[in-house]
Amino acid sequence: QVHLVESGGGLVQPGGSLRLSCAASGRIFRIHGMAWYHQVPGKERERVAAVGTGGNIDYADSVQGRFTISRDYAKNMVYLQMNSLKPEDTGVYYCKAVVDGVPYWGQGTQVTVSS
Repeated sequence: QVHLVESGGGLVQPGGSLRLSCAASGRIFRIHGMAWYHQVPGKERERVAAVGTGGNIDYADSVQGRFTISRDYAKNMVYLQMNSLKPEDTGVYYCKAVVDGVPYWGQGTQVTVSS
């Protein structure tokens, strides 16, 4: 079994920053890719940033230039540095990892951007 645990969410004012972390643990041979998704009530989960096995990175247009994804391969962790936060960034952020060909999700961490 594989577990993903996110942390780092919270309440921040518009223009502020947060750093999310996600740690993968359990029976892991290889993590093929890791990503962060954003979800608000009533809408589908949307991918905001992803990093592949080879280090290739992709961002959603809505976060390009503001968010930075990074990965620590040795620690099986992925991070999301979120700068210049906007109220529309509010929601639950989920970590996803494809481990040995199987996708796993974390429980999510709430981010609220409000003055």
